[in-house]
Amino acid sequence: MTGTVVLTWAVHAEANRLISTDALALLIGLVLDQQQPIERAFTAPWDLQQRLGCALRADHLASADAEVLADVFRTVPALHRFPKAKAAQVQALCAHIVQTYSGDAAQVWTTAVDGAEVVRRARALPGFGDRTSRVLMAILGKRLGVEVPGWREAAGDLGVDGTLLSVADVDSAESLERYRAAKRAAADAMTHRVEPGLRPPQHELHSMPTGPAGR
Repeated sequence: MTGTVVLTWAVHAEANRLISTDALALLIGLVLDQQQPIERAFTAPWDLQQRLGCALRADHLASADAEVLADVFRTVPALHRFPKAKAAQVQALCAHIVQTYSGDAAQVWTTAVDGAEVVRRARALPGFGDRTSRVLMAILGKRLGVEVPGWREAAGDLGVDGTLLSVADVDSAESLERYRAAKRAAADAMTHRVEPGLRPPQHELHSMPTGPAGR
């Protein structure tokens, strides 16, 4: 990770500095970047650190009392809309990092031979699926300068420059708004898409009941 602020997704500079320089904070932010605004997700690692009163450490989080950690997550403002579930997921993530990488989250990519291995390792992280793993690879390559061999290929379409397909493409307030607009458009397209063969013929649409029985 670099020593300068290059990620700008959080609410304030201190949170941006943390996710830009602390590998564990970045991974936690990615786990929390589901079902809530980007700014909240990537500010949450800084909030978590403040509530704990110490730097984020995988071994400390992995060994924490689960209910106490859940309480930390649910303290207003909650770190996620599902604080208990996400606290458990972050704790499982940290346990995996302790067991597999001796507590050093950056080893997920610093000891990998190529991008494919980074993505493979990321997929094994609790809270990470295929897309989140490729988003991580794109963030590392596009934003943090971690250009392991084959990183673009491993990231797939998310590794292409000039796109707005993931948070890795967001580098300003303006690009964040364009990214949000693109996500909304994609979601609307999915909502209104009708699979072939599922839509009744036009003449049946006109003859279908309009009262409660036809709802």
